[in-house]
Amino acid sequence: MQNRTPRIPQQPAPNRAEFDARLTVELAAVVAGARRRALRDGDRQIDTAHLLHSLIESDPEVRAAFEGGPQLAKVLGYLVQRSIGYGLRWQGAVEHSGAVPVVADLDSAVRDKGVEGWSPSAASAMAEARARAELRGDARAGGFDLFAALASDHECRAVEVLQRAGVDAEQLAARIVGAPGQGWREADA
Repeated sequence: MQNRTPRIPQQPAPNRAEFDARLTVELAAVVAGARRRALRDGDRQIDTAHLLHSLIESDPEVRAAFEGGPQLAKVLGYLVQRSIGYGLRWQGAVEHSGAVPVVADLDSAVRDKGVEGWSPSAASAMAEARARAELRGDARAGGFDLFAALASDHECRAVEVLQRAGVDAEQLAARIVGAPGQGWREADA
């Protein structure tokens, strides 16, 4: 009989205070969930698919952005498949989509993308989420800020999952905009 417990790395991804300090309590919980998922999956780094999976599970506002239950169910199906084998081709490979931070004065831990325990694409998405919150006048980034950042990076693993599930990530990113007092609204509303 084979042991079905995945190999878990010896050292967990570090809990980076500089990441978590500028996040809402809810987004900090999403990051913790993504960190646990990465460890359970035997991945060395938190990547954008881990973040997307945790966001969908935790944030009702993110779930509401999808075009109904069937689309959301399909995305979750791909994310679950990833955790049980779909993403094996990603293991051992660093996710790097080539995305660059939108704001030049981001803290150095994110700007240099050498954040231990995070893929460069995930670190960049977190930086963009914080920049979106700052542009809105909020001190802390929320789940929808991160979701918008993920949807905007057309070459990250999260977008690959969305596309495989039939979600037009480009259209999704185009219709999500920040609005004062709320995480999102339809651009044409």
